[in-house]
Amino acid sequence: MVTKKQLLSREVKHIDITSFDARPIIEQMDHMSFTSRDLARATEIFNMMLKDNSCSIVLTLAGSTSAGGCMKVYADMVKFGMVDAIVSTGASIVDMDFFEALGFKHYQGTPFVDDKFLRKNYIDRIYDTYIDEKDLQNCDSAIFKIANSLEARPYSSREFIWEMGKFLKKNGKKKESLVELAYDHNVPIFCPAFTDSSAGFGLVLHQVKNPKKHLTIDSIADFKELTDIKIKAGTTGLLMIGGGVPKNFVQDTVVCAEILGEEVDMHKYAVQVTVADSRDGACSSSTLKEACSWGKVDTTFEQMVYAEATSVIPLLASDAYHRGFWKKRKRRNFAKMFCN
Repeated sequence: MVTKKQLLSREVKHIDITSFDARPIIEQMDHMSFTSRDLARATEIFNMMLKDNSCSIVLTLAGSTSAGGCMKVYADMVKFGMVDAIVSTGASIVDMDFFEALGFKHYQGTPFVDDKFLRKNYIDRIYDTYIDEKDLQNCDSAIFKIANSLEARPYSSREFIWEMGKFLKKNGKKKESLVELAYDHNVPIFCPAFTDSSAGFGLVLHQVKNPKKHLTIDSIADFKELTDIKIKAGTTGLLMIGGGVPKNFVQDTVVCAEILGEEVDMHKYAVQVTVADSRDGACSSSTLKEACSWGKVDTTFEQMVYAEATSVIPLLASDAYHRGFWKKRKRRNFAKMFCN
C-alpha cells in the first residue's frame, strides 16, 4: 500500500518568469484568435500600466494558483516593482505563501484518489495538489504566536500581515516569499476575508486562550485603508487573478471614495483571468464591462481572459519582465501611509 511519504514525495516547483522570455509567443498570439489573442491584449494592457508613470497597480489573488506553482510569479512582481498593493484571499497569503516561507511544501498529487484515505493520513487536497495537514497546523501555531505577541486591539488585515512579514525576517526558512518581500518594499497586502484561511484557526485559538484580552481583525479598517490608497493613487490599474471577494473589494474603492465625498476616477486599466461563467450573475464571473455600470472600471483598456490562471499568468508576467518597463517605475510605498 502507498505510504504518506510516497504521496508527499514530489514537491510543487514554482515557475520562474526570469528564466524564459515569453515575448515571442505573446507576439505571435496577438495574431491568433480566441483566448490566445485575449491574452496578448491583456499583456499589452498590463505593459501599458507599467509604462504609465501615473498608474498605481493593484494585484488581486483568488483561488489556489500560489499552491499550484505561481507563488514566485507574484513574489517577483513585488520584487521588481510591478505591483503597488495586493488584495487577496487569506488562503493565498497564509496557507500558501506564509506556509512555504516557514519551510513547508506543497506536493504534486492526483484528483483520482480515495479522499478518505488521504484524510486518514492527514493529507489535504487541492485538486491535484497535496498539503501535509500537520504542517498546516504548524502554520496555524505561527499565527497564534504572532497574535499573542501583539497588543490587544483591532487590526486591519494589512496591519497583521505586516507583522507576519516582520515575523518572517527572524523566523522564515524560505527567503523572498510574497509576504516578506511586500514587507521589505512597503507593498500593503489586504485580505478582507482574512479568517477564511489558516489564520482563522490561529486567531480563534488566540481568542480562546485570551478571553479577556485579545486582538481582532477589522475588515472595515481594510476597506478604509484601501480606499485611502485609491484616493491617493489617482490613476489605477487592476490585474485580477480569479474573482471573489478580492476582485469586488478593490473595485468598490471607487464607490467608497465617492461616498466619502472624494472625486476619483474609475480604475483606468483592468485585466481579469478567470474560468468562471458570467451567466449566473456571480461576482467572480461578472465582466469588467459590467463593472463599468457600477462606476468601478473604465472600459477603454480592459480585457477578460477566460483561462486557468497557472497556464497564462506566467506568460503575461514573463513578457512584462523582459520588456522591462518596470525598471523605470517608482515604488509607491503605500504601506508607509499607515502607522504600524
